[in-house]
Amino acid sequence: MASCVQLLGASPSPYVNRVQMALKLKSVEYEFIEENPHIKSERLLKANPVLKKIPVLIHDGEPICESLLIVQYIDDAWNNGPSLLPSDPQDAYLARFWALYIDDKV
Repeated sequence: MASCVQLLGASPSPYVNRVQMALKLKSVEYEFIEENPHIKSERLLKANPVLKKIPVLIHDGEPICESLLIVQYIDDAWNNGPSLLPSDPQDAYLARFWALYIDDKV
């Protein structure tokens, strides 16, 4: 049975683009739902009541929030396509470190 995947986001967002790239690499079909990040829709507030921001991945009705966590979820949930992180623990750590650094500092 195919799973239902939706992505709430705004096209110019680099965080949304990160998730879209992961979905594409894993060949996951999804419905993109454009959200205005400045006007919070009821759908967004219901899907992400804590942070109230995009992106939000909805997989089989369950919301997953925060782009780095969404990418890790995609890698865990779909085994098709390449792994999104290196298999070596040190290399995977460095990939996560620099992704967090860029999110926080750039």
